[in-house]
Amino acid sequence: MEAEGLCLLHFTLHLETACAQMRRETVLSRAPHARQEEIIGYISGRGELLAHVATSGLHLTDEMKARVLNTFLTLMNLRENLDRAALRQPSGRTAGH
Repeated sequence: MEAEGLCLLHFTLHLETACAQMRRETVLSRAPHARQEEIIGYISGRGELLAHVATSGLHLTDEMKARVLNTFLTLMNLRENLDRAALRQPSGRTAGH
């Protein structure tokens, strides 16, 4: 978390806020494929970092463990939301057609 400049609590709060913004973006504006790829990369990268911190051997309170698990769920829900948005878009069509 040192590289992020945040403690674990603030990292999870920031991550959940960012996920909520991206979720709104994918639902409302039908993000283009390139943006969806960026979001998928974000989910993977942040998830890996969170997993590393959570399994690093640091002593975490039960409250912090619950927050970490909730943040993983937030990442998973965002990914699922992307998948559902892709299914809603007609195949072979672009926006505006």
